[in-house]
Amino acid sequence: MQVKRIYAGMLIAFGALAWVVPACADQLSDVKSRGELTCGVYSNVQPFSYPDAQTRQLEGMDVDLCNAVAKHIGVKAKLEPLAVEARIPQLKLGRVDIVVANLAYTKTRATQIDFSDSYYSTKEVLVVKKADADKKLADFTGQKISAADGSTSAQSIPLSIKDGQAVTFHDTSSAFLALEQNKVKGFVTNQMTATEIVKHVAGTDGAVAIATEPMLIEPIAVGLRKNEPAMLDVVNKSLNAMEQSGEMSSIFDKWLGPKTQYGLTRTEKVTPIDKLKFTPLS
Repeated sequence: MQVKRIYAGMLIAFGALAWVVPACADQLSDVKSRGELTCGVYSNVQPFSYPDAQTRQLEGMDVDLCNAVAKHIGVKAKLEPLAVEARIPQLKLGRVDIVVANLAYTKTRATQIDFSDSYYSTKEVLVVKKADADKKLADFTGQKISAADGSTSAQSIPLSIKDGQAVTFHDTSSAFLALEQNKVKGFVTNQMTATEIVKHVAGTDGAVAIATEPMLIEPIAVGLRKNEPAMLDVVNKSLNAMEQSGEMSSIFDKWLGPKTQYGLTRTEKVTPIDKLKFTPLS
């Protein structure tokens, strides 16, 4: 009798497991079933993702990348605007499928999420008042430096400036405002955003410049949830297909290239992060 009860219990348990397993489809299957890829993008950071002045629709480099990845998967893209500090939490909570928001690789982030192959590298730079333009990073020892909360810009401050005091704000605009109001001696952001800011305030009393020494160099990649190998594989295949077809370079040139206000030349190709030579942030 006892054996029969045990056997019956095993059948019930296996039956329950058989019912649960099909319901736990992998993320890629879920995306294809929905016919939609939800991309976490910046809410208002040029030239990556920001609202068009006329249509108010999001546009930018990351928007184009999200649309291209979704197309390669065979689904539509749905854009989900995120604050800088919300990128990792929203991804981990499953509120977005992937993050395409100028996301730099760090060792801490790599313990929380997975990264695709890198599709380009960027510099974190120090924006300063025009009078401080020729100063070296060493000249800012012990000074207060602002950055957006949750960004690698903030993490770079104590690494690149001796005894640098990181003062963080909710968004990039607020961090720059702190420099304008002389609450900090410098403001750290990515090279493209810095270039845009410098041009925007050129010729005014609040003119700023980019310090000659970069804070650090970072590989940029797509962020994905942990333990979703099929999703990671299809995103990497999409990026590599875009590289081979020239689509990746076209998107880069459209938003950051030589004919844009940023004047950058893309020298990197889509490359696995573990094949790159760089010093990762913690």
